Amino acid sequence: MRNPFFSLVFSLLIFFSAPAWGAESLSLDDVVRKIQDTYEQTGQVKARFTQTVTLKAMKKAEREEGVFYFKKPKRMRWVYTKPAAKELVINPEKAWLYVPADKVAYVQDADAIFRSTVSVRFLAGIGKLQDDFKISFAAEKGTGKPEDYLLDLVPVKPEEGVKKLQVAVSRETFQIVKVVLFDPYGNVTTLAFSAIELNRDLPDSLFTFKPPAGVDVMDMGKQKK
Repeated sequence: MRNPFFSLVFSLLIFFSAPAWGAESLSLDDVVRKIQDTYEQTGQVKARFTQTVTLKAMKKAEREEGVFYFKKPKRMRWVYTKPAAKELVINPEKAWLYVPADKVAYVQDADAIFRSTVSVRFLAGIGKLQDDFKISFAAEKGTGKPEDYLLDLVPVKPEEGVKKLQVAVSRETFQIVKVVLFDPYGNVTTLAFSAIELNRDLPDSLFTFKPPAGVDVMDMGKQKK
């Protein structure tokens, strides 16, 4: 069984807005440095998101949307609202994926995700873009507006399900506004954010999860053994 956490956590590096740096043309090193600097200055985030998955074999796209919360260190919560409800909750100890319609909650140790996924390590404050990715300006302008910086990020070490990330960065506001994941099988996942609010007062309790009564709990760590 494919780990259900993977498809939800690959793109966590995109959820940080930057201050307005101006619309001047910047070098690749400048763009990357300002993304990293912005992340390190951001402690908490709330934003709306849309996620679109295009499956090559099935030739169709699936769209979901909801609200995302993040708090340093190592805390995040995704609340999917459309077309179906589900939640992903990660804290320093555990990662939970709850699917109400199936009456099931998947759980695994958070350390397993932080060790294995470069984008999550960046989000958690234990990774660096230039250490974990080979970064270049994208040759094509297919995923962002003409005025955006468009970057290709290829993991330095091969990572399951990730061929390349393509990130769009606004030249005017310097927000990372969109990320696209290309996997080795031709599938494409796009995540875009809006209504971004920085450094809100988010309680730690928001990043805990207790399975409701009657919900089956599947321990993904035990399944791997």
